Amino acid sequence: MHEYPITEQIIKICTDHCHKAGGSRVSKVNLVIGDYSGYVGESVQMYFDIISEGTVCEKAEVHIEHIEPKLKCSSCGALFKKRPMTFDCPECGGEGGPTDIGKEFYIDSIEIE
Repeated sequence: MHEYPITEQIIKICTDHCHKAGGSRVSKVNLVIGDYSGYVGESVQMYFDIISEGTVCEKAEVHIEHIEPKLKCSSCGALFKKRPMTFDCPECGGEGGPTDIGKEFYIDSIEIE
C-alpha cells in the first residue's frame, strides 16, 4: 500500500515535465527499482494505471528496470550477488559486505508526445 503515495508523486513529476516541455501526453515512463528498495514494481504499475486515469499520463507505458542487490568483497573489491548460505566472494573467497546496490528507486526518463 505504501506504493500509492510514491506513484502519485511519479505521476505529478511526469505531468509537470510534460507541461513544461509543451507535450500533450506522457507516452512512457522508465523507472529503476532495486529489489531492496522496499517498493514492488507490480504494485507501482497497478497504482499508476489507476491514478493516471484522466491525466496526461493515462495509458503511458511503464517500464521497470529491476536492480538485484550486490555485495562487495572486502578483500578484492569485486561486486557479486549473494549466494545462499554464504557471504564468500566467488572471485577470491573474501567476505562480502552490504552495498547500496539494489536500493535504487528513481525515474530514469520520461517520454512525451
